[in-house]
Amino acid sequence: MPPHPGFLDFPAHLPDGAQPRMVLFGAPHGSTYPGADPSGFAGAAAAIRAASQGDVQFLDSFDFDFGGPLFAGHEPCCVDTGDLPTSVADNAGNRKLIEDKTRAILASGATPLMIGGDDSVPIPFFAGFADHGPIWILQIDAHIDWRDERFGEPLGYSSTMRRASEMPHVAGIVQAGIRGVGSARPREVETARRWGAYLVTAREIHAEGIEAALKHIPAGASVVVTLDCDGLDPSVTPGVAGRAPGGLTYQQAIGLIEGVSQRGRLAGFDLVEFYTPADVDGITALTAARLVVNAIGRIVRQT
Repeated sequence: MPPHPGFLDFPAHLPDGAQPRMVLFGAPHGSTYPGADPSGFAGAAAAIRAASQGDVQFLDSFDFDFGGPLFAGHEPCCVDTGDLPTSVADNAGNRKLIEDKTRAILASGATPLMIGGDDSVPIPFFAGFADHGPIWILQIDAHIDWRDERFGEPLGYSSTMRRASEMPHVAGIVQAGIRGVGSARPREVETARRWGAYLVTAREIHAEGIEAALKHIPAGASVVVTLDCDGLDPSVTPGVAGRAPGGLTYQQAIGLIEGVSQRGRLAGFDLVEFYTPADVDGITALTAARLVVNAIGRIVRQT
């Protein structure tokens, strides 16, 4: 695990044995495709933690994303346990580490927050909710990720939602921000729709607002939000491997996070696919840090 300071200077443990309400951890590696180099994603958690340090002195300040301080006047209730000891050479071991960590956090009564890593790391993250379902998944992404396999690997970043759809505890899937080409072949779109996934394009959200996605989530549902950085427009998050114009704005993204917490319950959050070599002047790291802050603030405000 990397040395602290953690995200927003959160400690690894709360004092006096207090139980955290949220546990944040990093997952640098997931299921890497043969011959691929995931090192550009592996440093994302460290970059996001570093970007968060600028807000440490303002935790008691008024945050206009929430209409009040981050922790709403309460003591901070989040810990950062650092990065899991994943390895580029051990896909199965990486998945076990992520799933076991997620299960342990949920068993303790806390909410898991994961920062990746490429978009394969949500697969074991979702699997970790098996004893805490049913869950819905809201994916913010430019791509639908319904490939059955790629290069012989069924658990890579192109298959994230296909594998989620096979988990008995996943009751529904809403995918927001879909756009452009390269996202899927026609048969993947057909498979997703036949399963019952709601594919909400970025154009629909720009035209109709975030309710175009939120309306599909049942009231009271437990929802895991998985946010791929390329779901946002590259003007907001340029640090991605496949930039696609016309993505969601920062305000739309945090509106979706807020909407989930108000419509149902934000049961977990992950942020992935931050490709650090492509970042511009730290913009993606800063935006990603604020997105994580928004997830924390909304979980704090849930009853």
